[in-house]
Amino acid sequence: MNNKNIYDNTFIETFSVDETKLNEKLEYNSIETWDSIGHMQLMAELEDAFEIEFEMDDIINFSSYRKGIEILEKYEVEIK
Repeated sequence: MNNKNIYDNTFIETFSVDETKLNEKLEYNSIETWDSIGHMQLMAELEDAFEIEFEMDDIINFSSYRKGIEILEKYEVEIK
């Protein structure tokens, strides 16, 4: 499984969303399950999946599907 699949599956499993919802428009609070609790769950799942530890600023700034890809690049995780 490549990093894109891992990233997408983490969103799908954490938020119980259909794969078709995963796009540039998916943002924090744009779906019911991406609330503050869901956000922290997503952060923990991504940390586990990619064996990284987010800095607090990155957790706060992780505001969308697209922004998450940018933040992961900082940790040398390439999503293609």
